[in-house]
Amino acid sequence: MLGPLHARITGREVRLDGPRQAKMLAALLVDANNVVAMDRLVAVMWDEKAPATAVRQVQDALSGLRRNLAACGAPGSLISTRRGGYQIHLAPDQLDLLEFDHERYLAERHKAPFETAVALRRALACWRGNALVDISSKVLEFDAARLNEKRTATHKLCLSIELDLGRHREVMEELTALLRDHPYDEHVAEHLMVALYRCQRQGKALQVYERLRQTLAGELGVDPTPQIQALHRRILVADPALAVSAPASGPSDTRPESPGAAATEPVMAMPVRQLPLDVPDFVGRADALAEVARLLDASTPRRAPVAVIVGGPGVGKSCLVTHAARLASAAFPDGQLYLNLAGTSDEPRDPALMLAEALRALSIAGSAIPNGLSERAALYRSLLADRRMLVVLDDAGHADQVLPLLPGADGCAVLITSRTLLTQLPGARHIDLDVLSPAEARELFTGIVGRRRVEREPAEADAILDCCGNLPLAIRIASAKLTGRPAWSLRVLRERIEDESRRLAELRIGDLSVRASVELSLRLLPADAVRALSLLGLLGAYTLPGWVFGPLLDRSDAEEVLDTLVDASLVRLTATDAIGQPRYRLHDLIRTCAVEIAAQLPAADKRDAIVRVLSAWLDLAGRGTDRLPAGLLVGEPGSAPRRSLPDAVVDRLMADPVGWFDVERDTLLGAVKLAVDWGLDELAWELAAGTVTYYDHRCLYQDWEHGHRLALDAAKAAGNVRGASVMLRGLGQLHIYQDEFDQATRALESSVGLCRDGGDKRGEALSVAMLGTVSRVQGRYAESADRVERALAIAVEEGDRHLEAQLSCSMAVMRLMQGELDEAESWFGEALRQARALDDGHRVAVVLRRFSRLHDRRGDPDEALRCLRQALATFEELADERCAAYTLLEVGRVHAGQHDRDRASPALERAADLFHRHGDRQDEAACWQLIGDLDAAAGVHDLARQHRGRARRLWQTIGDIHQTKAAAPPSSP
Repeated sequence: MLGPLHARITGREVRLDGPRQAKMLAALLVDANNVVAMDRLVAVMWDEKAPATAVRQVQDALSGLRRNLAACGAPGSLISTRRGGYQIHLAPDQLDLLEFDHERYLAERHKAPFETAVALRRALACWRGNALVDISSKVLEFDAARLNEKRTATHKLCLSIELDLGRHREVMEELTALLRDHPYDEHVAEHLMVALYRCQRQGKALQVYERLRQTLAGELGVDPTPQIQALHRRILVADPALAVSAPASGPSDTRPESPGAAATEPVMAMPVRQLPLDVPDFVGRADALAEVARLLDASTPRRAPVAVIVGGPGVGKSCLVTHAARLASAAFPDGQLYLNLAGTSDEPRDPALMLAEALRALSIAGSAIPNGLSERAALYRSLLADRRMLVVLDDAGHADQVLPLLPGADGCAVLITSRTLLTQLPGARHIDLDVLSPAEARELFTGIVGRRRVEREPAEADAILDCCGNLPLAIRIASAKLTGRPAWSLRVLRERIEDESRRLAELRIGDLSVRASVELSLRLLPADAVRALSLLGLLGAYTLPGWVFGPLLDRSDAEEVLDTLVDASLVRLTATDAIGQPRYRLHDLIRTCAVEIAAQLPAADKRDAIVRVLSAWLDLAGRGTDRLPAGLLVGEPGSAPRRSLPDAVVDRLMADPVGWFDVERDTLLGAVKLAVDWGLDELAWELAAGTVTYYDHRCLYQDWEHGHRLALDAAKAAGNVRGASVMLRGLGQLHIYQDEFDQATRALESSVGLCRDGGDKRGEALSVAMLGTVSRVQGRYAESADRVERALAIAVEEGDRHLEAQLSCSMAVMRLMQGELDEAESWFGEALRQARALDDGHRVAVVLRRFSRLHDRRGDPDEALRCLRQALATFEELADERCAAYTLLEVGRVHAGQHDRDRASPALERAADLFHRHGDRQDEAACWQLIGDLDAAAGVHDLARQHRGRARRLWQTIGDIHQTKAAAPPSSP
């Protein structure tokens, strides 16, 4: 690439199909062995506005490039796909740019000037012309210019060393050509004058000086430097010292002393020292500081490093960069240049004006500063070519503002702060800055407010920091308020900022304001991105998957708007969840600002957006439930809208339905609350009901209850009979699981009444069947059988085959408990047939578990255990821990009936552990009682007392008097 782009593999030319593949390869090679972001590849491909299909076209171009490389024998791993982009993997001898950099690195390490010159010549031999001369891309033009300037600097250094080695005749022609290409370069002119003088061509040397003087005066309005003027005088008087080569410089000095300075004191420019004052109370940021220090480490061979510190408003980017720059200042002896680009202001600074400011700092003034942007940039880079300077560019708005200000010299480095990702900067390392950690936030707050004051009210301090969201700007404002009001307690400030509607107004002091800081970012955004941010704020303080933006904005290209907000550091990409979804979040203070903006939108627009998002959540929850084992409480849908996402998105999310529910657990509960807050009672109860099968599967009883009670209150307030009946039924089942049978009865009886009022036959059948379960558990078998019979009749009448299979099994259990074994067998057989016909593996396993009791009662423990093993395998495969626990309890009972304590006890202990984890104290107690009975029969009375006592305490907890008395220890004689 150091010349026309050319690729060859094992002697075979690589065909590049058109300019896009060539641009793609060039972009990858410029950043070889580093990840090249998709945004940068798009910018390389299209100099103007990229089309909507840009990403796909980049992917197509890359696929074609890979095919052409593979056709010549390239390994498939040559170009790898990385998160957010691509990376080409090459060794130093496989790319001329890498070989050039490697030889330059070796040159710097050589001690002897001769060896240094040889290495530099090897580096220069890598070039075949100007870099990327045949590639047309504005983005790559900067890379090409930077590489060409590096080549020139290398050539100048090589010629300078060779001149010191006495090779004035050999270098004279090259110096002449170099000065012709760079007529303003006084170092080249100086070396050429010395070379000509040593070749006894004094007149020619003086002509070179005169041409340089006229060029500088006529075009830049300046005179040659005092150093070259002194050389001119020494040539005029034929100073004999000029005829002798000066000692060559060592490898540690890449800028050898000019031969023209042998007899005069060099004029030294004062180093530039423009860094702002360091922050005296700077805290934390150890990882970011270490990363910046590593990038600026002069001992690590790399091209001029560029680090971009990216973060949201008020996160402390400028403080970090100032602190890091001061720590690294010793490594840049020629100074530190600081430019505030004001990228987030109403009028971002023009790069041409910034270059003029930089040139004045570098002692170029008045008419010596060129008029055009490119001429100023060229002079700026030339002035920095032989210096080791650190350039700090604060508050950059976009890449075009920064590109002209980047030096091309390897001895320089650049630190940039920006609220926006600057992906078009070649080779830049982006460091994402988040809020402070809780410990760092407290350290900052304590350092400003004072330790004694904080220690008097530690809880209030924590509450203030929580309100500030650990945002440095907010903490500094809150701390400054307290510092300026020493009579305030921390409680006073906490009370003033804990109200979210007043918080932004309170977090303001002098020129510092959180709201103003956020508004600076908003001014840079297009209108659709501001609207998206305001609507996003309405969804609450949750981390959200990216697909939410589609329904929120009602747009198919919503991810482009999301990318805009992420690039502007207003929405934060927090992590990738367990199923591979990127997750996004608003900082609490930015969300508060977003809600304020949303207040200006029409109420109907906001409500419609909320409905679209919730209806998408409802559709996904339904699809996920359909892929789970059938639950007890899957009901008919209500009238809430459902919004389908694209099939490809749904298939990806639902590849692991339990995993999807796991990662969205908090968000789904938040969706119920959001529906309630917006008065969407139908969506609220359907969202709550839509997660019950998952909650049942995972035994998440607290989430289950919380969501149902929220939705129940909303349904009651809206007079939604159907929704209230469904929520009461769900709470009734939850009470049964938790052995709260009185509460279960009240909830289920209320549900039955509402179902009858609303004509919900299936709902009535489910609620009545659950009441039958309560009757059975409490020993009222006749009542239980009657209730199950009523529920079954409704299920048959309604044609609900799933409910019929479930209730057929319940009828079998009731007949078994009543001692009607033949009738029980008939019902079990029917339930098993129905479950298999429905291809419901979970229901089959439930029936087999129940059926095992009948086999055991009839004296066939082997058949009972066969049924239980089959059922247990199904439940374990489906990760249904509660049903697995019931099955293990039955296994223990069968072995106990055979007096096989060695097999019974392990199964019962496993079951008891699962029941304990899920809060089922009734069945846990049954396990420990049976284990105690086995211990007693085996003569292990200490263990028997211990295990029976555990069962008795559990029964006492749930108020089961009969079982408590049965488990009581015998009276003393």
